[in-house]
Amino acid sequence: MIRDSRKDEKNVWKGTLKQEKIREISKVSRETISRVCKNRDYMPAGKTMKALVDAIRKLTGKQVKSDDFWM
Repeated sequence: MIRDSRKDEKNVWKGTLKQEKIREISKVSRETISRVCKNRDYMPAGKTMKALVDAIRKLTGKQVKSDDFWM
């Protein structure tokens, strides 16, 4: 959902987590989450990136890192 180049980590939550659930936990706007999911070249600000990764960790119980999704 976030990056095709990171398929293994991407699939940790793709299909099981909804953008709305991530939005509720991360407090990141719908527009930003949509942009992150649709635009391969979009790099969110560090604070936004941290909020998204923290939300994914909370929802999956996995120790994902921002590097798993963005370079």
